[in-house]
Amino acid sequence: MNRQLILPSLCALLLTAALTGCHGAPSGKNAAAAQAKVLVTTAKPVQRTFHNTVHAWGSAVGDPHHARAISLAHGGQIMALQVTAGQTVKRGQPLLTITPDPAAHNAFLQAQNALALARGELKRVKQLAAQRLATQSQLAAARKALADAMAALAAQRALGGGAAQQVIKAPADGVVTALNVGLGQRVAANALLLSFTPAHALVAQLGIQPQDGTRLHSGMTVELQQVYGSTARFTGTLRVVGQSIDPQTRLLPAQVELPASASARLVAGAALDAQIRTDAFTAWAVPREAVLHDGKGYYLFQVESGHARRVDVKLRDPHGKTVGVEGSLDAKAPVIVLGVYELNNGDAVKESAK
Repeated sequence: MNRQLILPSLCALLLTAALTGCHGAPSGKNAAAAQAKVLVTTAKPVQRTFHNTVHAWGSAVGDPHHARAISLAHGGQIMALQVTAGQTVKRGQPLLTITPDPAAHNAFLQAQNALALARGELKRVKQLAAQRLATQSQLAAARKALADAMAALAAQRALGGGAAQQVIKAPADGVVTALNVGLGQRVAANALLLSFTPAHALVAQLGIQPQDGTRLHSGMTVELQQVYGSTARFTGTLRVVGQSIDPQTRLLPAQVELPASASARLVAGAALDAQIRTDAFTAWAVPREAVLHDGKGYYLFQVESGHARRVDVKLRDPHGKTVGVEGSLDAKAPVIVLGVYELNNGDAVKESAK
């Protein structure tokens, strides 16, 4: 074949292949751009009511309106202690054993003797009255003496004078909040032996910063959580706020009424973290994971036209899985929840299928 005809043909074939390659596959830059979309999950922002809060700390204590001080009307000696302070007990469980003092036992014996004497005297007067040697008034007096003697003996028996030992038992399910006696100790009549708080009768005793006292009043809602152990939260009601600073803690004391469900789980002395709700405000409710923080402050991303747009926000309520923020959010644009740590402002994103 003529060389002058072959060369133009080869050039035409090479040009056709080059043009086909340009139009048949995307360039490396376009391919990278197509693969640069970040897969994210989103949530719709909504506005709802939040509350400003006052942070406080404290512990669960026995409700003073239900706490009981256990004592005896007679003295004695402590022979056994079956519990310790802070112990949870069941109704009827022995708490301590005491022997009455000699004076109480002696008074019981005297009451027994007086009863025996009164019975004998009534029998004698009845015999005399049957012989018309005693008057009806004498018979009535003998009957009254017997009744008085029986009442006196019952009183001494109730005071424990008739027992060699007396066991003090728990009046209900609850907690021994304080033990005021020791083994072998002699106690006087009406001396405080121990303090007892029935179950479901606990309150939260809190300490509040003095500058926050003017923002609080009784009836406010309080969210509480144990500092250690269970993460369950309880909703209580602020009962009272003190008007003087505690000289030891330098805080204002406050007392919160707990629900029955909280008292069933808590024990006296459990450390508590509390958030007291004050005035209400409206903010955007978004998942906690959506809010980020950098040197400029708090921010989040919304999806607009397939791209991530940074929106600076103010964190108003940081508590819980849903937080409250303020900012120029678009109510129609979803907020990016998962995948935010990989994003920059303007990055292309793709929402995962729900």
